Amino acid sequence: MSNTLGSKFRVTVFGQSHSPMIGAVIEGVPAGIAPDMEAISAFMARRAPGKDDLSTPRRETDAPKIIAGLNERGETCGAPLTAIIENADARSKDYDALRDVPRPGHADYAAAVKFGGHNDIRGGGQFSGRLTAPLCFAGALAMQLLKARGVRVQARIKSIAGIEDAPCDLAHPPLDAIAGEGLPCLDADAARHMADAIRAARDAGDSVGGVVECFATGLPAGLGDGMFDGVENRMARALFGIPAVKGVEFGAGFAAASLRGSANNDAFRVENGRVVTETNHCGGALGGITTGMPLVVRAAFKPTPSIALMQRSVSLGRMENAELTVQGRHDPCVVPRAVPVVEAVVACVALDMMLEGELSWN
Repeated sequence: MSNTLGSKFRVTVFGQSHSPMIGAVIEGVPAGIAPDMEAISAFMARRAPGKDDLSTPRRETDAPKIIAGLNERGETCGAPLTAIIENADARSKDYDALRDVPRPGHADYAAAVKFGGHNDIRGGGQFSGRLTAPLCFAGALAMQLLKARGVRVQARIKSIAGIEDAPCDLAHPPLDAIAGEGLPCLDADAARHMADAIRAARDAGDSVGGVVECFATGLPAGLGDGMFDGVENRMARALFGIPAVKGVEFGAGFAAASLRGSANNDAFRVENGRVVTETNHCGGALGGITTGMPLVVRAAFKPTPSIALMQRSVSLGRMENAELTVQGRHDPCVVPRAVPVVEAVVACVALDMMLEGELSWN
């Protein structure tokens, strides 16, 4: 199914942006785990809308409620874990015009063709970023299970509107230094400039995009398979499931194309009894298999297509050219709220691969 991710740690997301609720069914959670709901709620709050002037004014508590999969002691019992999240602040009337005039850059037109006009247009329906809330629930749970095995997943904003954060050593990412003026960056000045760029776009009725960079440290060497089941294949497939992602790269990524092999190759050495690399241009994977070095992946997010400026479109009913001014509440930039979503996806895939490796969880 297109809404399902993973094989051992299997996550199925359901709902639409303006349906009564959204949620996730998670299979493969080891029995006997007591989810830390306080930590899960704190993680999900990072993605929740309406936190500040950089995001949509839509307000949702994003409080997950587990309705199945726990025993009377609050521990996982081996049954699929199911959580729901209520949609409480939807304004469906804002989307009435989009039934006939699709938004440029959004899935409105493609979905109307695929589903014969029966797609749920309200809030973008199943194509909305709202569906990343249950994904964050699954990711927060995965991160708790990974933490018990010494694996840490953390992301930062690499760039917004062409404004770059400080560079870092991919072999030794400074995870504890990721901070900023309300934005997760290494450099506070960069974070302020990014925030100003978002506000400027918002005030102009426009939007901006950016790049999220994620690190997974502590993964053992040997996870993943070559050809079509490599760690990059699986991470990329999952990351492209996040609305607005238009590009994914690992390690040096596209920059490697301009390097010579002597510069791009990561020299091996033995350190404290284990094989490591001096640099990490490969991003922690060779031949689709983890090397034991930090996994480094970036996801590029397009500018939000729902903008207040007039845009050229078409009337599907009249089959003629038309103009559109989008109404409603929308993020001028999805990148700040996408940071925990990228972490969640990377955590889910990493956990899935570790469970496939039949590592002990007891």
